[in-house]
Amino acid sequence: RIPGGVVWAVVCDGMGGARGGRLASSMAAAGLEDAFRAGAGAISSTQDAEAFLRAAISFTNTKVYHKSQTSDDVRGMGTTVVCAFVRNGLLQYAHVGDSRAYLMHAGTLYQLTKDHSMVQELIEQGSITEEEAYTHPQKNLITRALGVSEHVLPDFGRIELGNGDLVLLCTDGLSNYVSAKEIADILADTPFYDAAEVLVQRALAAGGLDNITVLLICAEGAKEDKHG
Repeated sequence: RIPGGVVWAVVCDGMGGARGGRLASSMAAAGLEDAFRAGAGAISSTQDAEAFLRAAISFTNTKVYHKSQTSDDVRGMGTTVVCAFVRNGLLQYAHVGDSRAYLMHAGTLYQLTKDHSMVQELIEQGSITEEEAYTHPQKNLITRALGVSEHVLPDFGRIELGNGDLVLLCTDGLSNYVSAKEIADILADTPFYDAAEVLVQRALAAGGLDNITVLLICAEGAKEDKHG
């Protein structure tokens, strides 16, 4: 949180080998954090916010890509990214890859982002069902990532938040192992400050071995004072 009722959050999931993946995700998270801290306080409109997210992701993409060209050990590294910016009760978000943003509103869980992945393309083509996607052998193949080329194409969205709404950002280490219904049930039945850990433990119990990162934002008083 920064002054002015503004909240921001970032989740990244690296790819390109253990070393490259760690480096790409840590560089991206740090670069976006620096951008938010330096510039988020000056945002005064939805147009400003989207332009800011676009510029921050583009700048960070360039840094990660150029770093990947310096050594064979990290060449080809990249990372997913999903970031959220909440101001005056409005959530604006951007993502690249298959890390996701969800909204829990009035007891119902909505997936806000659409994966940039091979499996998502197969679902849209009608080749497989969403249920089949959980066990598909190509479920970890993403079609977009930050840092793998000189240019990156994020997707953006925005939605008004109501009092008590929850925003969930997560890596595929959660979404590949815990169904949307299970996530919704846990968020509904678990105190806010315990929910992230419960979700991580559920993914581990289901066999999750990948990076399992879960971040939650609660929109307290969003309708009354319009601050998320």
